[in-house]
Amino acid sequence: MATLRQKALLIAQGRSRVTVTPPSNKVSDYYGIYVFGLKQMKESLAPSVFKKVMEAIEKGSKIDPSTAEEIASAVKTWAMSKGVTHYTHWFQPLTGSTAEKHDAFFDAHAGIEKFKGTALVQQEPDASSFPHGGIRSTFEARGYTAWDPSSPIFIFDKTLCVPTIFVSYTGEALDYKTPLLKSMEAINEASVGICQLFDRNVKKVVPSLGIEQEYFVIDKSLFATRPDLVMSGRTVFGHNPARGQQLEDHYFGSIPTRVKDFMMDFEIEAHKLGIPVSTRHNEVAPSQFEVAPLFEEINKAIDHNQLLMDLMDKVAEKHNLKVLLHEKPFAGVNGSGKHNNWSLITDTGVNLFQPSNSARENLQFLAFVVATVKAVYDYADLLRASIASASNDFRLGANEAPPAIMSVFLGSTLTTVLDELEKNGNVKIEKGDNMYMKLGISKIPEIILDNTDRNRTSPFAFTGNKFEFRAVGSSANSAGPMTVLNVIVAEVLRNMLKDVEKEMSGGKEKKIAIVNVLRKYIKDSKKIRFEGDGYSEEWEKEAEKRGLSNLKSTPFALDTYHDKKVVEVFAKHNVLSSIELHARHEIMLENYIKKVQIESRVMGDLALNHVIPTAIQYQNKLIENANGLKGLGLDNKAAVETIKEVSRHLESLKQNVNAMIDARRKLNKEEDVAKRAKGYCNDVKEAYFDKIRYSVDKLELLVDDEYWPLVKYREMLFIK
Repeated sequence: MATLRQKALLIAQGRSRVTVTPPSNKVSDYYGIYVFGLKQMKESLAPSVFKKVMEAIEKGSKIDPSTAEEIASAVKTWAMSKGVTHYTHWFQPLTGSTAEKHDAFFDAHAGIEKFKGTALVQQEPDASSFPHGGIRSTFEARGYTAWDPSSPIFIFDKTLCVPTIFVSYTGEALDYKTPLLKSMEAINEASVGICQLFDRNVKKVVPSLGIEQEYFVIDKSLFATRPDLVMSGRTVFGHNPARGQQLEDHYFGSIPTRVKDFMMDFEIEAHKLGIPVSTRHNEVAPSQFEVAPLFEEINKAIDHNQLLMDLMDKVAEKHNLKVLLHEKPFAGVNGSGKHNNWSLITDTGVNLFQPSNSARENLQFLAFVVATVKAVYDYADLLRASIASASNDFRLGANEAPPAIMSVFLGSTLTTVLDELEKNGNVKIEKGDNMYMKLGISKIPEIILDNTDRNRTSPFAFTGNKFEFRAVGSSANSAGPMTVLNVIVAEVLRNMLKDVEKEMSGGKEKKIAIVNVLRKYIKDSKKIRFEGDGYSEEWEKEAEKRGLSNLKSTPFALDTYHDKKVVEVFAKHNVLSSIELHARHEIMLENYIKKVQIESRVMGDLALNHVIPTAIQYQNKLIENANGLKGLGLDNKAAVETIKEVSRHLESLKQNVNAMIDARRKLNKEEDVAKRAKGYCNDVKEAYFDKIRYSVDKLELLVDDEYWPLVKYREMLFIK
């Protein structure tokens, strides 16, 4: 066995547990101790200052300098009492991860600890060093981070972290948070308009989110011996083990001891940070797991998910484990997603996607369900583009993930209700008749929460009192797709209100006007609804007949960002300007190119420097043995056949690797980023990745296990 692989296996097999002891038997004793939240603010700030903070959170009003100084002073005192020496603005640039620059409280010139209000509210990172899509040049480096008071300040790794937005000197958004906050305002305004048709007391609507995070865990030493995992996050080679997930025994099975210790550890740390993780379990694939939190306001939920991914990685180090967040780290077994459970909550405490026994509330419920379905139909390609990435392309459309075709699953009960409403909505209303009974609206069962089956094959499914967007990738920042969802639903709600008002101005009674508009929207968006198996070939054919797009690859899906309709909807709701949208498109294309390029280089390196030399060494050994058998007059037919088979795969491997390298060189001369990205997709990834992998995986089966240099799937997935 190759020396490095052997050493890694011996280390992994000899690991001992890392004991985890909670600070208290009650989570409530330490939950949120590293968060400077509303409770801490109320206790440490003057009532007048606290009032201004609340106005900034609830109304977006500006915090004046004197108020900022008082907040900063209180925050510094609290942080230093926890042993903190540095602070940072914690933001989410378009890299996909978070960013931070640590500054000390201690001022050497003054000889004391300082934290000014100006440092709390604003800082100035180099905007040209982050992805900017041409918005910033190297000689125009200025950018700003600005405090987001709606997300709590927290302590992470002995550093005070201030959640912020990140914008350029000229004001363009260079992060995920800025457009998300704007989209929240857009969905709020549009939702309130519809809600007030039913309840004038509603003044605010907040999108709520619960993010189920899937991930893989493998031993750190095994990870370190796989250059492909280290460089790209996934295994570009690896033959399927004899046992994968076919026994269906891993899902909800007993959690391996070392992994359970790791889970307990990161849950404790998450609770200290106020992250409401509540569920952990084995997922379908071996070594795959899931963590799920309680629902939170969408901005906070996304901040917490970004923080959680970082936290999991750091805690895993303590347990000599490695967390893999790539959407498809292993071929042949399930990939990982980030299931975004989205709903809308009014300031009166009503979940707008929660049906009830009240006919009035159910009509409102139907209005928001129908608007969401129509939004997905009207902007299906944009929703697909929002979850597009090089890594998610390996997962979408595979046998365990939602397809690249956008569709909505409502379940049999709600489908029947909508069909009934569309069909019989124009029933003549006689005096004394119950319009809602005739429309079937009041017949929505209270048990709709449970009487609809789940559809794991749907990318966008109604699951009782929320919509679950299942197509988001496990490594993604959820702010991207959720910003899109907020905007497109806001657009439909806005149009819905106009259409209802138009009906009413024509003399229609309000309830009749609402029903008439809903019937039209149901009919217009019917093609996007699908109740069957989203993984099937039949659905691909059916979707094509319906005129639904099937954008399987990221560079082609991203073309949607150039659509006039898309540019207009973002601008109309003041979420992204055409300049910002163009920049994001450019950044995503560049990101795609770089990731495929890295994987291509890793493939070439592993093939040329690891696999081919090993296979030749083994081939020479076979030739020596075959000649020995022949010299003794013994049958060497089997050895000769193996030698020939190894030779065939070696030749194919060398040809394809060299051809891939040539294709890459040609593409690097292409100046148009969109053409280069599509070229990397078609002429590098699609043309050679599978061919090269096929040869390597076949050689893995042929070469003696003692010679093979790369840690195998059976070892990574099953040794804990």
